[in-house]
Amino acid sequence: MSTFDELFPPRKSAWTADQMPDLSGKVFIVTGGNSGIGKETVKQLLKKGAKAYMASRSKARAEEAISELEATTGGRRAIFLELDLADLASVRRAAQEFVAKETALHALFNSGGVMACPIDMITKDGYDLQFGTNVLGHFYFTKLLLPILQHTSSSYPTGEKARIIDTSGSIYKLYPRINYDTLRDGRARRKLSTTRLYAQSKFGNILVTNELARRYGDNLVAISLHPGVIDTGLQRHMGFVGEFHTKEPLFLIDLQQRTLLRPAWMGAINQLYAGTDPAATAMNGKYLIPWAREGRLTSEAKDQHEAEKLWGWLEAQVELSEKEGPV
Repeated sequence: MSTFDELFPPRKSAWTADQMPDLSGKVFIVTGGNSGIGKETVKQLLKKGAKAYMASRSKARAEEAISELEATTGGRRAIFLELDLADLASVRRAAQEFVAKETALHALFNSGGVMACPIDMITKDGYDLQFGTNVLGHFYFTKLLLPILQHTSSSYPTGEKARIIDTSGSIYKLYPRINYDTLRDGRARRKLSTTRLYAQSKFGNILVTNELARRYGDNLVAISLHPGVIDTGLQRHMGFVGEFHTKEPLFLIDLQQRTLLRPAWMGAINQLYAGTDPAATAMNGKYLIPWAREGRLTSEAKDQHEAEKLWGWLEAQVELSEKEGPV
């Protein structure tokens, strides 16, 4: 399947959230759950009886979203989990809070993220905001939750496993590499467009997912996906059409003209399928494209050496953070 297939999927999906099994008694975390695709994901999980944690940076915005969803899900309330992916200390606190409250985690939806942020924006720990949030923050959160995910898998019936669902995007093909000189602020980072920095982070998401699948596939399922070109607040930093006319691919120009954007509920289809459908248990290490279809990764995205190299770099960053002391 080509990039065209990913950007111009069928108008309708053969799989919908109504086909999810009953999720009563199951526990989920959705990062970025207070808006956009994450919010739609939380909504559908609640409607199927799940216990859903809405992991978000802003308590005020999360509580507003929780109240709104309560009115549309028959009185079911999500649970706020304070998480700032751009702050590794916050990531530690969020994971610690969750494992202090729960003994199971059936699926972790790494759905949150930032896109095309102004170049001056960096994480609290000094990383490029897009890579630090989309990749490093999610990597660390996942790493800290691996024990409870694995424990959950061990208590499942035969054939079922806990899942890690990582939201990437077809834009990874724009910059399918990791330029380590750009992951912290400096001249190399500032020479790269914010859109390419975003593409690099989405490429990183796929590499991490593939390595998770390789390392932990015996008792976990890790799936990456492109959610579709979706109308959410993610595009708020994208600027005007003309900025991308000569240096970025055509679909981003069309994105500014808002001709390709699908509603947020459609963007949740892939991750809901990946995180709840029984058939997706067999999709460890796969990459999904709209809607609930297996896609084909580029050779760069399937490179095990690059995935191992990035994993090592990420491990080094979180070890450095942990040496700075308890939170």
